[in-house]
Amino acid sequence: MSDFTGKSVMVLGGSRGIGAAIVRHFASAGADVVFSYSGSADAAAAVAAETGAAAVQADSAVRDELVAAVAAAGALDIMVINAGVAIMGDPLTMDADAVDRLIDINVRAPYFAGVEAGRRMNDNGRIIIIGSVNGDRVAWPGATAYALSKSAVQGIGRGLARDFGPRGITVNVVQPGPVDTDMNPAGGPMAPMMHAAMAIKRHAKVDEVAALVLFLASPAAAMITGTTQTIDGGVGI
Repeated sequence: MSDFTGKSVMVLGGSRGIGAAIVRHFASAGADVVFSYSGSADAAAAVAAETGAAAVQADSAVRDELVAAVAAAGALDIMVINAGVAIMGDPLTMDADAVDRLIDINVRAPYFAGVEAGRRMNDNGRIIIIGSVNGDRVAWPGATAYALSKSAVQGIGRGLARDFGPRGITVNVVQPGPVDTDMNPAGGPMAPMMHAAMAIKRHAKVDEVAALVLFLASPAAAMITGTTQTIDGGVGI
């Protein structure tokens, strides 16, 4: 693991699951970490107490609230945009308001957060967006809206990589497949269907995803930008 002592890190959506693992890894590596949360106040307080990171409440679906939280973080070295929601179901019957909220959180928020972070970010910084393998392929039905949002994230990553490249800022998208979290537990009812499409037939661990994020944030990844880095156990290969 690289040494991130003295580096300023913000993780959007850091109270649970992958986000909490990313907060823990950066904090263990010496970084000064602030993370956002929306409704999980108790979980956020627990992560903050465990890691020494600062927790700030900000709803990624509310643009002004999100931008204000990023601006308040100041000149970041590393921004990780992890906040996201997943809804699955028949597009013919899915609630339209739920789809709009998914787009607000999964598409609009990464764009505005990435732009605001880049506005103040130190040169040679890092922006890492957590996407999904569903941005590349849809291996099961009911994922249209979610896949739409994660394909859009790829365009955000490539575009900001071009825009911020002259300052040495890299922008990459990490694309997990199934990950063992409370939203998608390894023992859940969908697991057998997911594993059937995978070469490595298990859910990833949150620490495995966090380790990839830390590599992309490290000096070793200075020439990796505008990419999608997939960590999915071979879904659909």
